[in-house]
Amino acid sequence: MSFPVFSIAEQRSSVPVRIDEEKCIADKGCTVCVDVCPLDVLAIDLSKGKAYMAFDECWYCMPCEKDCPTGAVQVDIPYLLR
Repeated sequence: MSFPVFSIAEQRSSVPVRIDEEKCIADKGCTVCVDVCPLDVLAIDLSKGKAYMAFDECWYCMPCEKDCPTGAVQVDIPYLLR
C-alpha cells in the first residue's frame, strides 16, 4: 500500500482570519482590523489595497471581526475552542 506524498506547497492550508476582498475597503484608507489586532497578525497588502492575515498566530479574540465596518473579516474559531 502506498500513500500519496505531498509537498508543503501542494497542501491547502486554511487560516483562522479570512478577508472578503469584495467587502474590504482598505484601499479607501480603512485599517480598523489591523489597528485593533493585539498581535499585529493582520496587515494591508499595498499592491491590492486589501487586508490579509500576515501571520498565523491568531488568539481568536474577535475585535477584527466585530469592529470591521463592512463585515469583511471573518474569524473561523476551531471546533475544539467553541
